[in-house]
Amino acid sequence: MTSPSPIRWGILGTGFIAGLQTQDLNGNGFTVQAVGSRNLESSKAFAGRYGVTTAHGSYEALVADHDVDVIYIATPHPFHHANALMALNAGKHVLVEKAFTMNARQAQEIVALAEAKGLVALEAMWTRFLPHMIRIRELIQEGAIGEVRKVVASHNQSLPKDPAHRLNDPALGGGALLDLGIYPISFAFDILGTPAAIRASASMTATGVDRQTAAIFDYPGGQQALVDCELDAASANRAMVIGTEGWIDIEHTWYNPVPFTVHAVDGSVIERYDQPVNSRGMQYQAAELERLVRAGSTAGTILPPSESVAIMAAMDEIRRQIGLRYDSDAVLEGNDND
Repeated sequence: MTSPSPIRWGILGTGFIAGLQTQDLNGNGFTVQAVGSRNLESSKAFAGRYGVTTAHGSYEALVADHDVDVIYIATPHPFHHANALMALNAGKHVLVEKAFTMNARQAQEIVALAEAKGLVALEAMWTRFLPHMIRIRELIQEGAIGEVRKVVASHNQSLPKDPAHRLNDPALGGGALLDLGIYPISFAFDILGTPAAIRASASMTATGVDRQTAAIFDYPGGQQALVDCELDAASANRAMVIGTEGWIDIEHTWYNPVPFTVHAVDGSVIERYDQPVNSRGMQYQAAELERLVRAGSTAGTILPPSESVAIMAAMDEIRRQIGLRYDSDAVLEGNDND
């Protein structure tokens, strides 16, 4: 029996996160064929650093490369939408960094185009695909902690304070919510699904992006998710899933491949999970994308495209409540007036 032909990856963008993903692809048997940057020298430097065969001096050249099957999009948030549409229109599957887009409208446009073309558009929420998260979902399904009542998750980091830094620049989708809040919000969706109502609060930076944001998600069955994020103060970044018969405590830093402990109501340990992961763990989302491609499917169960749209809609609502606006919102307002 012959092995299937390798699925060949193109890396769109040459920043920090692109390097992390490429390292995990290289270290786990994936085929990284090409990289594209708006600057050829940057592309060549990245290709040399990570052993990539082809370096392109534009994103357009990368997506037109006939030797590339999948494009990993690692540009800043405001560019995900245009980059993904360009790649899909070139017939490429896409793995799009989170936050998936700037808003739900953009997310829906990507998902609709991918579906129409029979291509995969997967959000690169790498945490979803890690082994410890798979085991947590299994335990919840098995009833190990009874009926889930609450999810609690934080993502707080002390990040650059420079007003010109991407994280503090509204023109580049800055703020805690899109960069950090996406993790606990996606986790809440993973465990409890789409909330019926959201209550959010935030404080802002001098540049007009959210410095810290907290939200309560309410669900029809009375469940709640408490999520928070901050970009100028660090914390242990733990998470819990609380049920009627016990709780799951995920250690620092919960969205990485870390141990967790399942406790019964009396505090006794039901299970301790502590299995090391090779490399950072970003290869698992790539494996899921390749699985979908080989299966001829455009949607999986761990993070279907429709859920990525719903997550962006929840973040839109949080932004509405805290008064966080981006340039992309003007397009939405313009459409509403047509």
